[in-house]
Amino acid sequence: MNKPLRRPLVLAGVCLLLLVFGLQIAFTVHQESLTWDEGDHIFAGYMMWKTHDYGLNPEHPPLMKLLGTLPLLGQPLTIPSDQHRYFKTEAYMDGREMLFAKGPEYAKMLTFRMRMANLTVAILLGLLVFLAAYEMFGVGAGFVALVLLVFEPNVLAHGAFVTTDVGVSCFFFASVYAFYRYCKVPSVGRLVVAGLAVGLALATKHSAVLLLPMLVALAACEVVFRFNGDERGKRALRLVGGLAGVAVIAVVVLWAFYGFRYNARPGALRLDPTLAQYVMPLKPVEAKGILLLAKYRVLPESYLYGLADVRAMANGMPSYFMGKVYEHGLWYYFPVVLLIKSTLGFLGLVLLAVAAVIAGWFRRWREILFLTVPPGIYLFVAMTSHLNIGARHILPIWVFLCVFAAGGAWAWVESRGWNKVWAYAVGFLLAMHVSASALAYPNYMAYSNVLWGGPSQTHKYLTDSNTDWAQQLIAVKKYTDEHGIKDCWFAYFANPGLLSADYGIPCKPLPTPDSLFFDVQQPVPATIEGTVLISEGTLTGFELGSNVLNPYREFQGLQPVGQIQGGVLVYEGKFEIPIAAAWSHVQQSEALLKHKQPEGALAEAQQAVAIAPNSLTAQMALGDALVALGRKDEAKVAYAQAAELVKTMEPGAQEEWVPRVQKKMAQTVS
Repeated sequence: MNKPLRRPLVLAGVCLLLLVFGLQIAFTVHQESLTWDEGDHIFAGYMMWKTHDYGLNPEHPPLMKLLGTLPLLGQPLTIPSDQHRYFKTEAYMDGREMLFAKGPEYAKMLTFRMRMANLTVAILLGLLVFLAAYEMFGVGAGFVALVLLVFEPNVLAHGAFVTTDVGVSCFFFASVYAFYRYCKVPSVGRLVVAGLAVGLALATKHSAVLLLPMLVALAACEVVFRFNGDERGKRALRLVGGLAGVAVIAVVVLWAFYGFRYNARPGALRLDPTLAQYVMPLKPVEAKGILLLAKYRVLPESYLYGLADVRAMANGMPSYFMGKVYEHGLWYYFPVVLLIKSTLGFLGLVLLAVAAVIAGWFRRWREILFLTVPPGIYLFVAMTSHLNIGARHILPIWVFLCVFAAGGAWAWVESRGWNKVWAYAVGFLLAMHVSASALAYPNYMAYSNVLWGGPSQTHKYLTDSNTDWAQQLIAVKKYTDEHGIKDCWFAYFANPGLLSADYGIPCKPLPTPDSLFFDVQQPVPATIEGTVLISEGTLTGFELGSNVLNPYREFQGLQPVGQIQGGVLVYEGKFEIPIAAAWSHVQQSEALLKHKQPEGALAEAQQAVAIAPNSLTAQMALGDALVALGRKDEAKVAYAQAAELVKTMEPGAQEEWVPRVQKKMAQTVS
């Protein structure tokens, strides 16, 4: 180890920055309620410890769930009975019930303890960033990289949640860093460390499979550029062997987290739907590949379900971008997200590093490749995905860029003749980064830089975990108490997976897209009055795939009287919400049709249309009920009304809905 790392001031500086990092995250999450996905992860993780059941949340591997739920072991928890629902519904609903069975204060205490357990991974990430930058570029660059990470709003936003994003960022970076060290000085020890790191990444999140092309690409660079001066053929053989060793160790580590058991659920329990059914929405080549891995039991069953889920989500999910709803994702979504949600100081330092490469001051090509090839591949894959719901999905990119920016910035500082000028420039950009982050506290989730208006304006451009991941209930409770609000309405993003009543908020629930997806009926009147709170994620209506289907779109043109943690908007007055009021009747109509009660279904559908004649789903429900009763001519009229509403949709949504309506129309032809 180099001498500078032994210096007390260096060690003290690193420890101080990591302490600041941890305290920022801890104070932030202490003010935040359970987020959308945490209850799902928590219940699944706890049941893994207690029953070795890996089937309650198979869309994510076990590592971060097991780590986060360690503080629950030994707690006197009330465990809901398995109702044999769809596994996602089961985990979301049971997680909420388990945590809040003894009241909100107990739930908040448990949530904070679990988040502190996961915070250890964020601290480890900070340490790795410093060590990598120090080893690659020196102690000064190490501190620049660490400061960038410690005050990175997107990392701070997710640093302690019982989810996978910071975990995969940590082990992604650890894997590449470990492989870098192996390439520099090959040894069995370094090979084992790289394999363990890759295994931990695979056990954290399914996106870690991207490490395979990343490490292969980096190995190819090692052969082509001959950084060690070895003969190419010999170098290639050594790296092929090294990659094979890394892969074997990583797969063993992955299996270890599933208890070396193929079946997702213990005993006679089985997942419903089956894996063969679950892969049906995928492209044929994807489905065949996953089923082939299942046939030979190459990977655990739960992990394969997760791969299928990731691909299904990536192949198509509605998104919201720059004020518009899209049926699918956009290729340029994530590059723009990087520009919106990075501080100007951070962007300036990245550009400074690029300029250093162009100017010839930054020529550490092995290090540059190891810091740019992985995030480049990651960004390319993200751009081809249709899952555009949050900057957290590209969080590893910020981590790599912290070290790259630090290396480039320090190259300017060490340049001959102008080093003082560049030192001031780097210091100024770092100060911009730190101050922008500090001013955003504690609304890191909704962060955007000043060119986009800051955290209070982010909801105009982005949604979901970019602004509102349902983390504001503690702040909403404080707001209602301070303003003396005793009666209100709340369209809450995570409802019914999480309930505002769990935190003592005195608002009546308004239906959301997720209350439809969970098939929970929440009847409301067509006119509401008083205080109305709407989560930004619900206000955009993006989950429905079209703003035409959004029951709260009239609120989009109104000026809110307040905003809570950058993600909940507050309105006062009298409001018409006919589409929301019609939803429960549509749901009831669909339920009655499933139970072969077409007369009752027709009555409910007619009531829905009477409340909201411009509701597409109400007209479709009416047509379905009429078809079931053999009244095809009347059904044709209802479907024709639906077809006219489809014409008002966004182009992408029309592509989705036109075939649906046409298929329904075909049923009315005798």
